[in-house]
Amino acid sequence: MKKIIRKRISLIAYLLSIGMLLNCTAEDTQNSSVDSFENFIQPSYCAPEIPKEAELFGEKIDLQNYYLRERYDRELMSFSFWHSNIFLLIKRANKFFPIIEPILKEQGIPDDFKYLVLIESTLDQRAISPAKAAGMWQILPTTAEEAGLIINEDVDERYNLEKSTVVACKFLKRTYELTNSWSLAAASYNTGRARVLKQIQQQQTNNYYEMLFSEETNRYVFRILMAKNIMENPKQFGFLLKKSDLYSQIDCDVVKVDSTINNLTDFAKGYGISYQLLKDSNPWLRSNRLKNVERREYLIKIPKKEALRFDENKIKVHNKNWVIDPQ
Repeated sequence: MKKIIRKRISLIAYLLSIGMLLNCTAEDTQNSSVDSFENFIQPSYCAPEIPKEAELFGEKIDLQNYYLRERYDRELMSFSFWHSNIFLLIKRANKFFPIIEPILKEQGIPDDFKYLVLIESTLDQRAISPAKAAGMWQILPTTAEEAGLIINEDVDERYNLEKSTVVACKFLKRTYELTNSWSLAAASYNTGRARVLKQIQQQQTNNYYEMLFSEETNRYVFRILMAKNIMENPKQFGFLLKKSDLYSQIDCDVVKVDSTINNLTDFAKGYGISYQLLKDSNPWLRSNRLKNVERREYLIKIPKKEALRFDENKIKVHNKNWVIDPQ
C-alpha cells in the first residue's frame, strides 16, 4: 500500500514539474514574442497637408472650396504613396524636361504643361495606349496626320519627342483660343476638344473647376496639378534622390538622311553602334529599314561612344530641388 502511495506521489510530483516547465516555457515564449513585437519598428504614415490654394497654368485654384478640396486630396493620397513611379518620373524628367521646356516656351504654352506628359505616358518614349495613341504625348493617328506627322510602316513621328511636342502645343493653343482657359485646354487633351466645347455650352461656364465631366476628366487636371506639386518639391513628400540617381541625355552626333536605308542594322554598324542603340536613340524608326521614295530629310541620332559609359560627374541636374546633393 505504501509503495502504491509513493508511486502516486512521485507521479503527481512529476506531472507538477512538467506543468511548471511547460508554463515557464510558455511564459518565456510569450515574453519573447512581446519583446520582438515591441522592438519591431512599425511604419507610420501621415496624410500630407492640403494647402489653402494652388496654381496651375497660371490659374488659381481655391482649395477652401470643399468640393475642390476633396478632389485635390484624392490625387494627393494617390501620388504621395506612389513611390516607385514617382522616383522613376523624377529620374526621367531630368532626361526629357530639358527638351520639352524650350519648345513649350517657344510655342507660347505655359511651362506647367510639361507635367501633362507625365500623366499621359510617365515619360515613356515608347508608350502606346489601347486606342493607339502613341509617344510621350499620346497622340492619336488622326491627330498626327492632320498635323503633318509622318506615320507609315517604317516611320512614326509621334515617337519623335521634338516634333510631337510641337504638335501637342498647337492643339493646346488652338483649344485655349476657343475656350480662354488653359485648364480646359488640358481637359480637352483627355476628353477631346469637341466634348469640352459642348459642355461649355450646356453648363454655361468655361471654368473647369465648376464643370462636370466624366470621372477620368474630372480627375485629369488635378492629377497634373499633383504631378507639379510633387515634382517641384519631392523632398517635402519624402522622395530623396542623389545626383547619381538621375537619367541624362546621351550625347549624339546627328546624321542627315534623304534617301532609302535598306537595312538599319548595317547602317548602325557602319557608325560603330548596335541596332539596339540606334533604335533607342531614334524610337520613331519603326522597322529594320527606312524607305524614303519621297526623299524627305530625316535626322538620325548616333550616340557617341564616350557618352555610353556612366559618369556621375557628367550628369547635369536640371532641377536642384530633385536631389539632396545638387553640387
